[in-house]
Amino acid sequence: MSSAGIMRYFEEERTQIRISPKSVVAFGLIAGVLIIILNAFYGLWP
Repeated sequence: MSSAGIMRYFEEERTQIRISPKSVVAFGLIAGVLIIILNAFYGLWP
């Protein structure tokens, strides 16, 4: 019996890249701090 392109949930989850929410928040904080430091370093800070 053919599934006609419909995937089951457990089959779909195996192919996804899993990133924890903590790592997303940490990356956002690091990127924000880096942008602020670079703005201050290059004289763009008001």
